[in-house]
Amino acid sequence: MLKGVVSGVLLAIVVGLVGAYALVQSGYIPANADGKPSWLELWMAQTSLNATLRRDAPKGPNPVALTDQNLMNGVHLYAQNCAICHGSAQGIASPSPIAEGEYPKPPQLATDGVEDDPEGYSFWKIKHGIRLTGMPSWKYALTDKEIWTLALFLKHMDKLPPDVQQTWLQVQNWPVTFVNKAGQK
Repeated sequence: MLKGVVSGVLLAIVVGLVGAYALVQSGYIPANADGKPSWLELWMAQTSLNATLRRDAPKGPNPVALTDQNLMNGVHLYAQNCAICHGSAQGIASPSPIAEGEYPKPPQLATDGVEDDPEGYSFWKIKHGIRLTGMPSWKYALTDKEIWTLALFLKHMDKLPPDVQQTWLQVQNWPVTFVNKAGQK
């Protein structure tokens, strides 16, 4: 009897794997960036990300002090590196064309903020990126201190001092003005 149960379980696994392979090969699982994700895809991605953050994100306090200057530095880093995808202070009212075309759509952080996330979560997401999204790893472009400075800004972006708030309100996400190494636009 045990042999029959084991055989049945193995057969069910093989049939499931063959069925999954056939489904993937059929093209019925959308690969297009403008398609709507299934509930299963959303659940798997969110569950995996949350588990990874709980396990791997830094748990201690942000080593960058909460000062007006550090918040201002965070605004500048955000404007240079993040605004094109994650938006300006206007939030979902004016996503860039790049953000509109990404899949999944990146959160517009002025509206879909991360102020309630631990700063270690924001640090981890910025440093390592998020697989199968448009969120790249910034560890090759930004130092840990710059990433922590961004995490500090994101944590406090809803309660900025007046001068920092003024600068935040001036951040543009589109059109992007590129400056070459000689400082020319």
